[in-house]
Amino acid sequence: MTAHTSKTLRVALAGLGTVGAGTFRILTQNAKILESRTGVVLTVSAVSARNKNKDRGIDLANVAWEDDPLKLAVRDDVDVIVEVMGGEGDPAYALVKTALENKKHVVTANKALLAYHGTELSAIAEQNGVSLCYEAAVAGGIPIIKMIREGLGANNISGLYGIMNGTCNYILTTMERTGENFADVLSQAQKLGYAEADPTLDVGGGDSGHKLVLLCALAFGCKPDFKNLSVAGIDRLSAEDIQIASEFGCRIKLIGQAKKLEDGRILQMVAPSLVPKTSPLAHVDGVLNGIFAQGDFVGPSFVEGRGAGEGPTASAIVADMMDIAKGTAAPVFGVPVNDLAASPTATASDWSGEFYVRLVVEDRPGVIAEIAPILRDHRISIESLIQRGRSQDEPVSIVIMTHEAKGGDIADACTEIADLSCVLDNPLVMPVLNI
Repeated sequence: MTAHTSKTLRVALAGLGTVGAGTFRILTQNAKILESRTGVVLTVSAVSARNKNKDRGIDLANVAWEDDPLKLAVRDDVDVIVEVMGGEGDPAYALVKTALENKKHVVTANKALLAYHGTELSAIAEQNGVSLCYEAAVAGGIPIIKMIREGLGANNISGLYGIMNGTCNYILTTMERTGENFADVLSQAQKLGYAEADPTLDVGGGDSGHKLVLLCALAFGCKPDFKNLSVAGIDRLSAEDIQIASEFGCRIKLIGQAKKLEDGRILQMVAPSLVPKTSPLAHVDGVLNGIFAQGDFVGPSFVEGRGAGEGPTASAIVADMMDIAKGTAAPVFGVPVNDLAASPTATASDWSGEFYVRLVVEDRPGVIAEIAPILRDHRISIESLIQRGRSQDEPVSIVIMTHEAKGGDIADACTEIADLSCVLDNPLVMPVLNI
């Protein structure tokens, strides 16, 4: 890839929300630091956003304004496009593609865009000798992209496990601390600005999934494959689940995990999971993110930090700009696009280990006798069973901890169990991680 050889790197910002405005502030407030560390002046030459008249607390008097973000991609006074509009479709997709085709470097915080179009866009970047950087797209201020692509580049990585969504982690931490249920804590998180008005992408696991496929591509040299990802969210969890998990020496976290199976398939799944309290991931609280990686020579590596917000995300964006200014370039996913494998994706059905299964059933004799044969027929052995009663004539919860089983067998058994007349809701299933 080509390095930028002039003494000035001219930047266009597409999007002036929290992160875009934060990026502008770093570039202006820390201009001397950036120049001393790169030997290049980083300057904003043009911007685009929805509302030109909005007061963002930044001085745009000497910066060109484009109502249409696509026009940024063809300006002669722009070397780097910073895309912080979001979304996997247009205008973000069209802007990034056009910019790369016009031999402009791109820095983006848009994980959804790369999860869906990463292979195509990285190929265009390679063809045109420019960089496509996305440190800010995963885990905010944690330099996880550089860590996997460069810091752990000498290792064969056997597994990745991450808490990659601060909204979900805040909700789970608060549920554990207060004993309140999911809906109440979600409402509080929305009032505090930690959760969106429509929180589906966060609490449903999709946001973590976007990030996971990017890390998986880096770790295992495979094409990003979001469409075949197994995703489950936290919206069905109860305070009771969190309490029972604690009794088993675990905490519940929304975990994105990826690992290569013996048959060469790549297991990629996002699911609420029981994590032993002895694991470093169990102690990632509030809105923080944490990622655990296992390398064959380096051993276990763990990083934790703020995964979102103006400062951390803008910091990661500017760090990518600094690499471009210094001429530091690397393939988008660690290896040339033509070397990325189209590895078949394994799903949650292929995950093997212990499971937590919660059933809501009628409070009457014989219920367990109806459930047990189904588990037996699907080769599922019970390690322990807890039955929690409620007030008279109300449903009760049965929690089963299994011995090692395969996800597909658990899913098939739960489908049959859900059809029993004594079972009043779909079973809740969570893997138990031993990390």
